[in-house]
Amino acid sequence: MQRCFQLAQNGEGHVAPNPLVGAVIVHEGKIIGEGFHARYGEAHAEVMAIRNCKQPELLPHSTLYVNLEPCSHFGKTPPCADLILSHHIPSVVICNTDPFPEVSGRGISKLKAGGVKVIQGVCEQEGLLLNRRFFTFHTLKRPYILLKWAQSKDGFLDGTNAQPIKITQTTSDVKVHQWRTEETAIMIGFNTAKKDNPSLTARLYPGKNPLRLVWDPKLELPSHLQIFQDGNPTWVFNDSKESLNENIRYLKAEKLETILHRLYEEKIQSVLVEGGAALLNAFIREGYGDELRILTGNCLIKEGIKAPEHEAFQLLSEETIGADSIHYYTRKKA
Repeated sequence: MQRCFQLAQNGEGHVAPNPLVGAVIVHEGKIIGEGFHARYGEAHAEVMAIRNCKQPELLPHSTLYVNLEPCSHFGKTPPCADLILSHHIPSVVICNTDPFPEVSGRGISKLKAGGVKVIQGVCEQEGLLLNRRFFTFHTLKRPYILLKWAQSKDGFLDGTNAQPIKITQTTSDVKVHQWRTEETAIMIGFNTAKKDNPSLTARLYPGKNPLRLVWDPKLELPSHLQIFQDGNPTWVFNDSKESLNENIRYLKAEKLETILHRLYEEKIQSVLVEGGAALLNAFIREGYGDELRILTGNCLIKEGIKAPEHEAFQLLSEETIGADSIHYYTRKKA
């Protein structure tokens, strides 16, 4: 199953709103085929593992390991449960049951009805962690929320000057751009958009740009900002307007709960929230942050905008990048 997890991660940043899935076929202790779901709309992990099987004549005597329940419905691809049955694979080991309503136990039931021995719950917690975005989306009916900010050594996001302060080094920027490629969307608030004029792209790291989201309640942001001018899609949440103007889409949503509901309806599985303070505090106050990543630079600001309080989160790990440090948190369980 650990090999399934390793394979599954190859699809990170490319499969959403589908889950990360890896599959391994084993005969008498040896791997004879393996695969992963590489991109949304393309073949599932079980399909790739069977295609890559070096000795297909051994499939009726082998065990298939997969970290998520094989699908039982026709979506972008045919049902994987049917494929397993057609190749007479006698045993399947599964990490997690699929929470997606079209599957949700039906794949397991179909396999068992076809005479397949099914073992469930192997490395279940690791599987939940791997696909935490997918499970949050389907169980809580909202995107998975990652909060991120950069702060000075004395705990400030910004100073009092009109120009923004550069807190972390370029090496840390590369890390942040990697994070951007891993999420479906990125979000900022009105003040950050106006003062920092960010592009919110992943230009420093190979991968796709996230969908850009900005909360501009009164539609006061100037049209010359980069997020409106570079041609990449941007969604503007506001109090009154619902329309599409080339790459800019306006969505009416007067509060954070409504924004998350709209994003769920649009199948936005995860959002990286990059600030500013008002937006970050709103997410924390309303209990929507699932993860928190704090970059701390080697500088002092002394006065200005304080970093949000984050008592609701517990530290998981930390790392150092040059003179900067990154602390990773998860929300404390109730």
